[in-house]
Amino acid sequence: MRTSLNVPEEMLAEFDRTWKAEGLDSRSRALREAIQEYVESHHRLEESHGPVAATVAFDYVHEAIIEDLHEIQHDFQAEIDTTCHVHHGEWCLEVIFCQGDAEQIRSLVYRLKDFDAVGRVSVTLLRSETRSTV
Repeated sequence: MRTSLNVPEEMLAEFDRTWKAEGLDSRSRALREAIQEYVESHHRLEESHGPVAATVAFDYVHEAIIEDLHEIQHDFQAEIDTTCHVHHGEWCLEVIFCQGDAEQIRSLVYRLKDFDAVGRVSVTLLRSETRSTV
């Protein structure tokens, strides 16, 4: 199936440098692998249940969402153990260390992903139980 994407030129140039450096044979192959990684990451998060510990790292435009971010952090104060925040010009990098029910952690992640001013959200599940498919 063919599809088209709107991608900033700088991002596409970096993507092309990356897949070529890895020795892949085409941009299409690299995109398929990137999509597969995204899907697998989503499934890991969706299939987790019960208590989990996780890190949630994300970058964002400070002025665009700082008030909303504070509200989210208050909404999830039972799950958030601590945060680490660094400024890089107008962008900020934040890491949230959290633990709690997997459903609550998913909700936190999806709320963060819902902002246009958030560039990327990366989740690492440090401890989780997955549903059995048996």
